[in-house]
Amino acid sequence: MIKLPESDGTLTVYHPTQAPRVVQPADPSPFRTRSVLATAHVLGDPLADNEPFGPPGGSPPPQSLDWEATLAFRRHLWSYGFTLCEGMDTAHRGMGLDWPGAAELIRRCGAEAKAVGGRLAAAVLTDQLEPFAPVTLAEVQAAYEEQLAVVEEAGAQPVIMCSPHLNVAVRGPEDFATVYGNLLRQSSQPAIVHWITSEWDPRNSEYFGYEEPDDAYDALIAIVRDNLDKVDGVKIGPASLARQVEWRKRLPEGVKFYTSDTTEYPEMFVGDGSGHSHPLTPVIDAVVPIAAEAFRALDVGDDSRARGLLEETLPLNRHLFSGEGRSIFFFKTGVVFLGWLAGHHDHFRMVWGEQSARSVPHLAAAYRLADSLGALPDPELAERRMKLFLATSGIEQ
Repeated sequence: MIKLPESDGTLTVYHPTQAPRVVQPADPSPFRTRSVLATAHVLGDPLADNEPFGPPGGSPPPQSLDWEATLAFRRHLWSYGFTLCEGMDTAHRGMGLDWPGAAELIRRCGAEAKAVGGRLAAAVLTDQLEPFAPVTLAEVQAAYEEQLAVVEEAGAQPVIMCSPHLNVAVRGPEDFATVYGNLLRQSSQPAIVHWITSEWDPRNSEYFGYEEPDDAYDALIAIVRDNLDKVDGVKIGPASLARQVEWRKRLPEGVKFYTSDTTEYPEMFVGDGSGHSHPLTPVIDAVVPIAAEAFRALDVGDDSRARGLLEETLPLNRHLFSGEGRSIFFFKTGVVFLGWLAGHHDHFRMVWGEQSARSVPHLAAAYRLADSLGALPDPELAERRMKLFLATSGIEQ
Protein backbone atom coordinates (compact mmCIF):
# COMPACT_ATOMS: atom_id res chain seq x y z
CA MET A 1 0.00 0.00 0.00
CA ILE A 2 1.19 3.49 -0.83
CA LYS A 3 -0.36 6.93 -0.34
CA LEU A 4 -0.12 8.96 -3.54
CA PRO A 5 -0.74 12.72 -3.77
CA GLU A 6 -3.42 13.98 -6.14
CA SER A 7 -3.42 17.31 -7.99
CA ASP A 8 -6.11 18.65 -5.63
CA GLY A 9 -3.84 18.21 -2.59
CA THR A 10 -5.42 15.04 -1.25
CA LEU A 11 -3.84 11.61 -0.74
CA THR A 12 -5.17 8.42 -2.31
CA VAL A 13 -4.35 4.90 -1.13
CA TYR A 14 -2.96 2.84 -4.02
CA HIS A 15 -2.18 -0.88 -4.00
CA PRO A 16 0.73 -1.54 -6.39
CA THR A 17 0.96 -4.44 -8.80
CA GLN A 18 2.28 -7.54 -7.10
CA ALA A 19 3.77 -9.22 -10.17
CA PRO A 20 5.50 -7.79 -13.24
CA ARG A 21 3.91 -8.00 -16.66
CA VAL A 22 4.97 -11.01 -18.72
CA VAL A 23 6.55 -9.78 -21.95
CA GLN A 24 8.37 -11.45 -24.80
CA PRO A 25 12.13 -11.96 -24.31
CA ALA A 26 14.44 -9.28 -25.64
CA ASP A 27 15.25 -9.71 -29.34
CA PRO A 28 17.90 -7.41 -30.91
CA SER A 29 16.99 -8.28 -34.50
CA PRO A 30 15.56 -5.41 -36.58
CA PHE A 31 11.83 -4.99 -37.02
CA ARG A 32 10.84 -5.99 -40.54
CA THR A 33 7.82 -3.85 -41.40
CA ARG A 34 8.56 -0.60 -39.58
CA SER A 35 11.69 1.49 -39.27
CA VAL A 36 11.50 2.29 -35.54
CA LEU A 37 13.73 5.08 -34.26
CA ALA A 38 13.53 5.65 -30.51
CA THR A 39 14.82 8.82 -28.88
CA ALA A 40 16.23 8.24 -25.41
CA HIS A 41 16.75 10.16 -22.17
CA VAL A 42 20.12 10.99 -20.63
CA LEU A 43 21.23 11.17 -16.99
CA GLY A 44 23.06 14.02 -15.36
CA ASP A 45 26.21 13.17 -13.39
CA PRO A 46 25.16 13.34 -9.71
CA LEU A 47 28.78 14.08 -8.68
CA ALA A 48 29.27 16.95 -11.14
CA ASP A 49 28.70 20.64 -10.51
CA ASN A 50 25.75 20.76 -12.89
CA GLU A 51 24.06 24.13 -12.40
CA PRO A 52 20.94 25.09 -14.36
CA PHE A 53 21.81 28.79 -14.68
CA GLY A 54 24.97 30.73 -15.40
CA PRO A 55 25.81 34.34 -14.49
CA PRO A 56 23.23 37.07 -15.24
CA GLY A 57 23.09 37.61 -18.97
CA GLY A 58 25.45 34.67 -19.58
CA SER A 59 25.02 31.18 -20.92
CA PRO A 60 24.26 28.19 -18.67
CA PRO A 61 27.38 26.18 -17.85
CA PRO A 62 28.14 22.94 -19.73
CA GLN A 63 26.42 19.90 -18.28
CA SER A 64 28.14 16.62 -17.38
CA LEU A 65 26.41 13.32 -18.08
CA ASP A 66 26.44 10.06 -16.18
CA TRP A 67 27.86 8.15 -19.11
CA GLU A 68 27.41 4.62 -17.79
CA ALA A 69 23.75 5.14 -16.90
CA THR A 70 23.10 6.98 -20.16
CA LEU A 71 24.70 4.28 -22.31
CA ALA A 72 23.12 1.45 -20.29
CA PHE A 73 19.65 2.64 -21.27
CA ARG A 74 20.71 2.73 -24.90
CA ARG A 75 21.89 -0.87 -24.65
CA HIS A 76 18.42 -1.67 -23.26
CA LEU A 77 16.80 -0.16 -26.38
CA TRP A 78 19.15 -2.01 -28.73
CA SER A 79 18.49 -5.30 -26.96
CA TYR A 80 14.83 -5.05 -28.04
CA GLY A 81 15.57 -4.23 -31.68
CA PHE A 82 15.09 -0.47 -31.68
CA THR A 83 17.23 1.98 -33.61
CA LEU A 84 18.52 4.73 -31.33
CA CYS A 85 17.95 8.25 -32.64
CA GLU A 86 20.53 10.35 -30.81
CA GLY A 87 21.10 14.03 -30.16
CA MET A 88 17.40 14.95 -30.13
CA ASP A 89 15.41 16.97 -27.60
CA THR A 90 14.79 13.83 -25.50
CA ALA A 91 18.55 13.93 -24.85
CA HIS A 92 18.27 17.63 -23.87
CA ARG A 93 19.70 18.86 -27.19
CA GLY A 94 19.41 22.64 -27.05
CA MET A 95 18.00 22.36 -23.54
CA GLY A 96 21.15 21.82 -21.51
CA LEU A 97 23.20 19.84 -24.00
CA ASP A 98 25.15 22.07 -26.39
CA TRP A 99 26.84 20.95 -29.61
CA PRO A 100 30.12 19.80 -27.95
CA GLY A 101 28.07 17.75 -25.47
CA ALA A 102 25.86 16.35 -28.20
CA ALA A 103 28.88 15.50 -30.35
CA GLU A 104 30.44 13.57 -27.46
CA LEU A 105 27.16 11.74 -26.90
CA ILE A 106 26.93 10.81 -30.60
CA ARG A 107 30.56 9.62 -30.67
CA ARG A 108 30.16 7.48 -27.55
CA CYS A 109 26.89 6.02 -28.81
CA GLY A 110 28.55 5.27 -32.14
CA ALA A 111 31.29 3.30 -30.40
CA GLU A 112 28.74 1.51 -28.21
CA ALA A 113 26.54 0.69 -31.21
CA LYS A 114 29.49 -0.90 -33.02
CA ALA A 115 30.34 -2.92 -29.91
CA VAL A 116 26.85 -4.38 -29.45
CA GLY A 117 25.60 -4.38 -33.04
CA GLY A 118 23.04 -1.64 -32.46
CA ARG A 119 21.66 0.67 -35.10
CA LEU A 120 22.08 4.43 -34.73
CA ALA A 121 20.72 7.62 -36.23
CA ALA A 122 21.68 11.12 -35.09
CA ALA A 123 20.58 14.71 -35.50
CA VAL A 124 22.43 17.17 -37.74
CA LEU A 125 21.80 20.81 -36.80
CA THR A 126 23.60 24.17 -36.81
CA ASP A 127 23.46 24.85 -33.07
CA GLN A 128 27.20 25.50 -32.79
CA LEU A 129 26.46 28.92 -34.35
CA GLU A 130 25.59 31.87 -32.11
CA PRO A 131 21.79 31.86 -31.69
CA PHE A 132 21.10 35.49 -32.57
CA ALA A 133 24.18 36.59 -34.52
CA PRO A 134 23.80 37.29 -38.27
CA VAL A 135 25.08 34.43 -40.42
CA THR A 136 25.72 33.85 -44.10
CA LEU A 137 24.47 30.96 -46.17
CA ALA A 138 28.03 29.65 -46.44
CA GLU A 139 28.43 29.68 -42.64
CA VAL A 140 25.19 27.74 -42.21
CA GLN A 141 26.27 25.21 -44.84
CA ALA A 142 29.64 24.78 -43.10
CA ALA A 143 27.97 24.29 -39.69
CA TYR A 144 25.68 21.61 -41.12
CA GLU A 145 28.64 19.89 -42.78
CA GLU A 146 30.68 19.89 -39.55
CA GLN A 147 27.90 18.08 -37.74
CA LEU A 148 27.23 15.73 -40.64
CA ALA A 149 30.89 14.66 -40.50
CA VAL A 150 30.58 13.78 -36.79
CA VAL A 151 27.40 11.80 -37.40
CA GLU A 152 28.94 9.95 -40.35
CA GLU A 153 32.11 9.13 -38.39
CA ALA A 154 29.91 7.62 -35.65
CA GLY A 155 28.32 5.32 -38.23
CA ALA A 156 24.92 6.93 -37.72
CA GLN A 157 22.16 7.67 -40.21
CA PRO A 158 21.83 11.46 -40.52
CA VAL A 159 18.62 13.13 -39.43
CA ILE A 160 18.85 16.59 -41.00
CA MET A 161 17.00 18.97 -38.71
CA CYS A 162 15.63 22.34 -39.75
CA SER A 163 17.88 25.29 -38.91
CA PRO A 164 16.64 28.67 -37.65
CA HIS A 165 20.01 30.02 -38.83
CA LEU A 166 19.25 28.83 -42.36
CA ASN A 167 15.83 30.44 -42.19
CA VAL A 168 17.52 33.79 -41.52
CA ALA A 169 20.26 33.44 -44.14
CA VAL A 170 18.16 32.33 -47.13
CA ARG A 171 16.81 34.63 -49.84
CA GLY A 172 14.15 32.21 -51.06
CA PRO A 173 13.13 28.59 -51.63
CA GLU A 174 16.05 28.00 -53.98
CA ASP A 175 18.54 28.53 -51.14
CA PHE A 176 16.84 25.84 -49.05
CA ALA A 177 17.05 23.49 -52.04
CA THR A 178 20.76 24.26 -52.51
CA VAL A 179 21.76 23.68 -48.87
CA TYR A 180 19.68 20.52 -48.44
CA GLY A 181 20.82 19.20 -51.81
CA ASN A 182 24.48 19.71 -50.89
CA LEU A 183 24.02 17.91 -47.56
CA LEU A 184 22.11 14.99 -49.03
CA ARG A 185 24.68 14.49 -51.78
CA GLN A 186 27.46 14.40 -49.15
CA SER A 187 25.66 11.86 -46.97
CA SER A 188 26.99 8.32 -47.38
CA GLN A 189 23.55 6.82 -46.71
CA PRO A 190 19.93 7.91 -47.16
CA ALA A 191 19.02 10.54 -44.59
CA ILE A 192 15.84 11.62 -42.86
CA VAL A 193 14.74 15.23 -43.45
CA HIS A 194 13.19 16.52 -40.22
CA TRP A 195 10.92 19.60 -40.26
CA ILE A 196 9.63 21.18 -37.05
CA THR A 197 6.84 23.55 -37.99
CA SER A 198 6.39 27.04 -36.57
CA GLU A 199 3.66 25.75 -34.24
CA TRP A 200 6.45 24.41 -32.03
CA ASP A 201 9.24 26.76 -33.03
CA PRO A 202 8.24 30.24 -34.26
CA ARG A 203 11.76 30.68 -35.66
CA ASN A 204 10.77 28.23 -38.39
CA SER A 205 8.04 30.44 -39.80
CA GLU A 206 8.18 30.41 -43.62
CA TYR A 207 10.61 27.49 -43.59
CA PHE A 208 11.35 26.13 -47.07
CA GLY A 209 10.38 29.60 -48.28
CA TYR A 210 6.63 29.59 -47.73
CA GLU A 211 4.30 30.68 -44.94
CA GLU A 212 1.51 28.20 -45.71
CA PRO A 213 2.38 24.66 -44.49
CA ASP A 214 1.09 22.98 -47.66
CA ASP A 215 3.21 25.24 -49.87
CA ALA A 216 6.24 24.57 -47.66
CA TYR A 217 5.54 20.83 -47.88
CA ASP A 218 5.44 21.05 -51.68
CA ALA A 219 8.88 22.68 -51.57
CA LEU A 220 10.13 19.89 -49.29
CA ILE A 221 8.78 17.23 -51.65
CA ALA A 222 10.60 18.95 -54.52
CA ILE A 223 13.87 18.62 -52.56
CA VAL A 224 13.09 14.96 -51.91
CA ARG A 225 12.38 14.27 -55.59
CA ASP A 226 15.65 15.91 -56.60
CA ASN A 227 17.56 13.66 -54.18
CA LEU A 228 15.51 10.46 -54.12
CA ASP A 229 18.49 8.13 -53.74
CA LYS A 230 19.67 10.01 -50.64
CA VAL A 231 16.34 10.41 -48.77
CA ASP A 232 15.11 7.61 -46.52
CA GLY A 233 12.12 9.58 -45.27
CA VAL A 234 10.71 12.81 -43.90
CA LYS A 235 9.64 13.65 -40.36
CA ILE A 236 7.21 16.53 -39.77
CA GLY A 237 5.59 17.85 -36.64
CA PRO A 238 3.50 18.94 -35.10
CA ALA A 239 0.55 18.34 -37.38
CA SER A 240 -2.90 16.86 -36.98
CA LEU A 241 -3.50 13.19 -37.65
CA ALA A 242 -5.51 14.04 -40.78
CA ARG A 243 -2.79 16.31 -42.16
CA GLN A 244 -0.07 13.74 -41.50
CA VAL A 245 -2.06 11.07 -43.35
CA GLU A 246 -2.64 13.48 -46.25
CA TRP A 247 1.04 14.42 -46.43
CA ARG A 248 2.08 10.77 -46.19
CA LYS A 249 0.05 9.98 -49.32
CA ARG A 250 1.84 12.71 -51.27
CA LEU A 251 5.35 11.36 -50.76
CA PRO A 252 7.17 9.71 -53.67
CA GLU A 253 7.01 5.92 -53.61
CA GLY A 254 9.59 4.37 -51.30
CA VAL A 255 10.05 7.47 -49.12
CA LYS A 256 9.01 6.86 -45.51
CA PHE A 257 6.85 9.18 -43.44
CA TYR A 258 8.10 9.36 -39.83
CA THR A 259 6.05 10.65 -36.92
CA SER A 260 6.61 11.62 -33.30
CA ASP A 261 2.90 11.89 -32.51
CA THR A 262 2.29 11.38 -28.77
CA THR A 263 -1.52 11.15 -28.67
CA GLU A 264 -2.69 9.22 -31.76
CA TYR A 265 0.36 7.10 -32.50
CA PRO A 266 -1.39 3.67 -32.58
CA GLU A 267 -3.35 4.86 -35.61
CA MET A 268 -0.21 6.22 -37.26
CA PHE A 269 2.04 3.21 -36.58
CA VAL A 270 -0.51 0.54 -37.52
CA GLY A 271 -1.87 2.57 -40.44
CA ASP A 272 -4.76 2.01 -42.81
CA GLY A 273 -5.33 0.81 -46.34
CA SER A 274 -3.38 3.76 -47.71
CA GLY A 275 -0.23 3.05 -45.74
CA HIS A 276 1.42 3.56 -42.36
CA SER A 277 3.92 5.86 -40.67
CA HIS A 278 7.24 4.99 -39.08
CA PRO A 279 8.15 5.98 -35.52
CA LEU A 280 10.83 8.56 -34.75
CA THR A 281 9.60 9.14 -31.27
CA PRO A 282 10.11 9.42 -27.51
CA VAL A 283 6.94 7.45 -26.67
CA ILE A 284 8.94 4.19 -26.59
CA ASP A 285 11.20 5.35 -23.72
CA ALA A 286 8.91 4.37 -20.84
CA VAL A 287 7.39 1.24 -22.44
CA VAL A 288 10.27 -0.47 -24.29
CA PRO A 289 9.25 -4.16 -23.97
CA ILE A 290 5.56 -3.48 -24.65
CA ALA A 291 6.33 -1.34 -27.72
CA ALA A 292 8.72 -4.02 -29.01
CA GLU A 293 6.00 -6.64 -28.67
CA ALA A 294 3.65 -4.41 -30.68
CA PHE A 295 6.11 -4.00 -33.54
CA ARG A 296 6.84 -7.74 -33.55
CA ALA A 297 3.09 -8.27 -33.90
CA LEU A 298 3.06 -5.93 -36.90
CA ASP A 299 5.88 -7.95 -38.42
CA VAL A 300 3.70 -11.08 -38.45
CA GLY A 301 0.62 -9.24 -39.69
CA ASP A 302 -1.25 -9.17 -36.38
CA ASP A 303 -2.39 -5.56 -36.63
CA SER A 304 -5.16 -6.03 -34.07
CA ARG A 305 -2.77 -7.19 -31.36
CA ALA A 306 -0.29 -4.43 -32.20
CA ARG A 307 -2.99 -1.77 -32.00
CA GLY A 308 -4.21 -3.15 -28.68
CA LEU A 309 -0.74 -3.12 -27.14
CA LEU A 310 -0.03 0.42 -28.35
CA GLU A 311 -3.40 1.67 -27.14
CA GLU A 312 -2.62 0.27 -23.69
CA THR A 313 0.36 2.63 -23.52
CA LEU A 314 -1.65 5.72 -24.51
CA PRO A 315 -2.83 6.83 -21.01
CA LEU A 316 0.73 6.80 -19.67
CA ASN A 317 2.26 8.63 -22.62
CA ARG A 318 -0.54 11.16 -22.84
CA HIS A 319 0.13 11.95 -19.20
CA LEU A 320 3.91 12.18 -19.63
CA PHE A 321 3.52 14.53 -22.60
CA SER A 322 0.72 16.62 -21.11
CA GLY A 323 1.09 20.29 -20.30
CA GLU A 324 0.38 23.77 -21.55
CA GLY A 325 2.89 26.04 -23.21
CA ARG A 326 6.52 25.29 -22.45
CA SER A 327 5.71 22.74 -19.73
CA ILE A 328 5.22 20.06 -22.39
CA PHE A 329 8.98 20.17 -23.03
CA PHE A 330 9.48 18.75 -19.54
CA PHE A 331 8.21 15.31 -20.57
CA LYS A 332 11.80 14.21 -19.99
CA THR A 333 11.30 14.52 -16.22
CA GLY A 334 8.63 11.84 -16.27
CA VAL A 335 10.53 9.38 -18.47
CA VAL A 336 13.75 9.74 -16.42
CA PHE A 337 11.75 9.28 -13.21
CA LEU A 338 10.16 6.09 -14.54
CA GLY A 339 13.58 4.86 -15.70
CA TRP A 340 14.79 5.23 -12.11
CA LEU A 341 11.71 3.45 -10.71
CA ALA A 342 12.23 0.65 -13.26
CA GLY A 343 15.83 0.13 -12.13
CA HIS A 344 17.52 1.26 -15.34
CA HIS A 345 19.66 3.69 -13.33
CA ASP A 346 20.31 4.20 -9.63
CA HIS A 347 19.53 7.91 -9.35
CA PHE A 348 17.15 10.59 -10.58
CA ARG A 349 19.46 13.47 -11.52
CA MET A 350 18.90 15.37 -14.73
CA VAL A 351 20.53 17.95 -16.94
CA TRP A 352 19.70 21.51 -15.85
CA GLY A 353 18.16 20.16 -12.64
CA GLU A 354 15.01 19.13 -14.51
CA GLN A 355 14.20 16.47 -11.93
CA SER A 356 12.27 19.36 -10.32
CA ALA A 357 10.46 20.41 -13.50
CA ARG A 358 7.32 18.34 -12.83
CA SER A 359 5.17 18.35 -9.71
CA VAL A 360 5.06 15.54 -7.16
CA PRO A 361 1.40 14.73 -8.07
CA HIS A 362 2.37 14.55 -11.77
CA LEU A 363 5.13 12.03 -11.04
CA ALA A 364 2.87 10.10 -8.66
CA ALA A 365 0.31 9.76 -11.44
CA ALA A 366 3.04 8.60 -13.82
CA TYR A 367 4.02 5.90 -11.32
CA ARG A 368 0.42 4.74 -10.92
CA LEU A 369 -0.15 4.58 -14.68
CA ALA A 370 3.15 2.77 -15.33
CA ASP A 371 2.54 0.29 -12.52
CA SER A 372 -1.02 -0.41 -13.69
CA LEU A 373 0.30 -0.98 -17.21
CA GLY A 374 2.93 -3.40 -15.95
CA ALA A 375 5.70 -1.23 -17.37
CA LEU A 376 7.82 -1.46 -14.19
CA PRO A 377 9.70 -4.78 -14.31
CA ASP A 378 10.32 -4.96 -10.54
CA PRO A 379 7.18 -3.66 -8.77
CA GLU A 380 8.74 -4.01 -5.31
CA LEU A 381 11.78 -1.93 -6.28
CA ALA A 382 9.51 0.66 -7.89
CA GLU A 383 7.35 0.86 -4.76
CA ARG A 384 10.40 1.29 -2.49
CA ARG A 385 11.82 4.04 -4.66
CA MET A 386 8.44 5.75 -4.97
CA LYS A 387 8.08 5.80 -1.19
CA LEU A 388 11.61 7.17 -0.83
CA PHE A 389 10.82 9.94 -3.32
CA LEU A 390 7.58 10.79 -1.52
CA ALA A 391 9.33 10.84 1.87
CA THR A 392 11.94 13.32 0.57
CA SER A 393 9.02 15.38 -0.77
CA GLY A 394 7.45 15.56 2.69
CA ILE A 395 4.83 12.84 2.20
CA GLU A 396 5.30 10.20 4.88
CA GLN A 397 3.77 6.76 4.39
